[in-house]
Amino acid sequence: MTRECAPPTPGSGAPLSGSVLAEAAVVFVVVLSIHAAVWDRYSWCAVALAVQAFYVQYKWDRLLQQGSAVFQFRMSANSGLLPASVVMPLLGLVMKERCQAAGNPYFERFGIVVAATGMAVALFSSVLALGITRPVPTNTCVISGLAGGVIIYIMKHSLSVGEVIEVLEALLIFVYLNMILLYLLPRCFTPGEALLVLGGISFMLNQLIKRSLTVVESQGDPLDFFLLVVVVGMVLMGIFFSTLFVFMDSGTWASSIFFHLMTCVLGLGVVLPWLHRLIRRNPLLWLFQFLFQTETRVYLLAYWCLLATAACLVVLYQNAKRSSSESKKHQAPTIARKYFHFIVVATYIPGIILDRPLLYVAATVCLAVFIFLEYVRYFRIKPLGHTLRSLLSLFLDERDSGPLILTHIYLLLGMSLPIWLVPRPCTQKGSLGGARALVPYAGVLAVGVGDTVASIFGSTMGEIRWPGTKKTFEGTMTSIFAQIISVALILIFDSGVDLNYSYAWILGSISTVSLLEAYTTQIDNLLLPLYLLILLMA
Repeated sequence: MTRECAPPTPGSGAPLSGSVLAEAAVVFVVVLSIHAAVWDRYSWCAVALAVQAFYVQYKWDRLLQQGSAVFQFRMSANSGLLPASVVMPLLGLVMKERCQAAGNPYFERFGIVVAATGMAVALFSSVLALGITRPVPTNTCVISGLAGGVIIYIMKHSLSVGEVIEVLEALLIFVYLNMILLYLLPRCFTPGEALLVLGGISFMLNQLIKRSLTVVESQGDPLDFFLLVVVVGMVLMGIFFSTLFVFMDSGTWASSIFFHLMTCVLGLGVVLPWLHRLIRRNPLLWLFQFLFQTETRVYLLAYWCLLATAACLVVLYQNAKRSSSESKKHQAPTIARKYFHFIVVATYIPGIILDRPLLYVAATVCLAVFIFLEYVRYFRIKPLGHTLRSLLSLFLDERDSGPLILTHIYLLLGMSLPIWLVPRPCTQKGSLGGARALVPYAGVLAVGVGDTVASIFGSTMGEIRWPGTKKTFEGTMTSIFAQIISVALILIFDSGVDLNYSYAWILGSISTVSLLEAYTTQIDNLLLPLYLLILLMA
């Protein structure tokens, strides 16, 4: 039986719940595993960062319970600072190791910059929590100060002047995005989710600015530039319309027409010229030639269109059931929501096996479409705004407590990030052999298979609950078993995967991430694939 603790009174300490401690234990297992695999001064920085984040997370949790946080965060979860703080640093460390093994010094340094940027934004989030906590937590300030001092000292003597400036620029963008987006979008994020999402967007925006200014010297292929421009363009478009519709009603036909016209102006007048400058060719012509370059791509695109149609039919069918039921508050059951996980798995596996570059571009286009439709729904843009609000309200859960519906976007991100983040320039010499060959499948395994099976079996047959959570032991065990079966199927159908007897590491990685799924209250669609990606790449 789960015990509920009374919220702490201001100035008093509250015991850490068992689920938070278990989540922290899993995160430390991951951090120490990466530290043992890398074992350099940067991995020591990651350990120091995790230690201070563990202490500061308690302060964030108290601020949320007392309602004393600067912004309105999602209240159905803890702060999640620890699991979010170490993602970017660990990702940068494993990218550095892989690119170092492949003999690519440019992307080796790039991995170090990723790690340093992640540590910088995590330390800022810690300083923010400590600065608004009353009374001032002296012991935590000392721990955080010592860890921050060690990290800053090591990074100061490891980064070049240009890299230090790059990290500081990303940190500055992160600060401004925090102030703007957390104000415009209350209750959409926990502090940890805001750190993870806005930290990633800040880094991408800084990289796009840097590569746009040094386009002659920049390294990368059109796929990377396409992703950067699309993501940054959609975020900036959202900020623009959010600011604009403060002064005008977005639900009128005049505002809707203006929205569509400005979308065309921004797309044709800003995004496409920006992309043209980076790839040095007509973006639309390049995209058309890329999508229809081979017969396999045509078949894949047709197959994906059929799956997209099936997903739309599921939405319409579930809404028809709600209309025919007596209760207008009918919500789609867990199994119905997991239909989309099955559809996404059926989408990604053929793409990973047959044509990963096409999947890379298709996922980017799909992300842009999802974000645009969410803008239409959020701003009530005619003619689809109210229809989307009615259709998607059926699939809301406790994580969609803010004005935005983000769970489907997180699902797409969780499946796509392992595709986008694989260091392609560092994979030419077989450096992704063994367990690393499963890196592109991290989203499929963690979310498409593991989270889906755990949710279905846990909700239908689970009886033994993990302490302090609603998740069940049966759900976790079936999740691990299903992912192992999926790995065996991948070995059968993907001839490019050679695990090279690294079965123990794969089993340990899958089990660790499954335990994290059982205890975390953060968005698992986003967090789990990143942790499995990090472990497999290590």
